Amino acid sequence: MEATLKPRDTHETCDAVQWAAAEEQPLEIVGSRSKEALGRPVQTAHVLDLSGLSGVVAYEPEELVLTVKAGTPIADVEQLVASRGQELSFEPMDYGPLLGRPAGEGTVGGVLAANLSGPRRIKAGAARDHILGMEAVSGRGEVFNSGGKVVKNVTGYDLPRALCGSWGTLAVATTVTLKVNPAAETSATFIIEDLDDDKAVQAMCMAMGSSA
Repeated sequence: MEATLKPRDTHETCDAVQWAAAEEQPLEIVGSRSKEALGRPVQTAHVLDLSGLSGVVAYEPEELVLTVKAGTPIADVEQLVASRGQELSFEPMDYGPLLGRPAGEGTVGGVLAANLSGPRRIKAGAARDHILGMEAVSGRGEVFNSGGKVVKNVTGYDLPRALCGSWGTLAVATTVTLKVNPAAETSATFIIEDLDDDKAVQAMCMAMGSSA
């Protein structure tokens, strides 16, 4: 019988994973399912729904640090930091409209699981370059913490970066700490149209070599 497990905190998440491991039952880990159409369909009997793990744990604008639960909508996070003149510099893209779903459905956990980024990745990096710390549950149902809440944190193994882009196959993130940056006061976008392949490559190379 298929079951949907919806934990409300790290302890309940740990219990769910321990049960699945003991019963040798694979789990599909989901948040809002905004990226469900990507890749091959997952064949599991049970679903671990992390949408109940939502909310801001701590936000310190002066320290450029934000700690949130993994099921928090990324749109809410972007709105929060924008209200303090800050931003997520890796510009996580919204797959919703591209995959036929409403905009603004993605979660923080999904962004990190997919290691999302936007056009500024060449300069600002992807999601993995902006994660400072993480609380997660391993496949054996063990809670672990890695990283911290400061930018210059060099203690221990850099597990949070390793988990970014793993699509939930290595561990279940429950709480994450992200680095935020001051937003630019002004910005401009240039659109160059009707270029053939050679000129498009030339334009891209010039852009990559610029300060922008």
